[in-house]
Amino acid sequence: MAYIYELPNATGIDSTLVQTISSVPEFTPLFLVFIFFIVLLGGSARQKARTGSADFPMWSVVASMSTLMIALLMSTITGIIQLDWLIIVVLITILSGLWLFISHRQSEV
Repeated sequence: MAYIYELPNATGIDSTLVQTISSVPEFTPLFLVFIFFIVLLGGSARQKARTGSADFPMWSVVASMSTLMIALLMSTITGIIQLDWLIIVVLITILSGLWLFISHRQSEV
């Protein structure tokens, strides 16, 4: 009997994840964007609710660092993340760090 969908070989989570990403190549960048925006929007919303204002440069650095950590963990297994996406994540981390160091509020020295 021919199946419409063939299940990936489930001998290990690594091979299953690699087979899934090879079938849906947009999964990795969309997952990284999801992590970035959840941390950025969630952290800034909580800070705004607590103090009345949000420090977006600081939260962009926190979000990009957490995304970089996830991307570096994903790079340990061949086939999960492509090198160009890892380079883009590193560049976004550097740019958000520059934004934090360049921006200053009047209340900061």
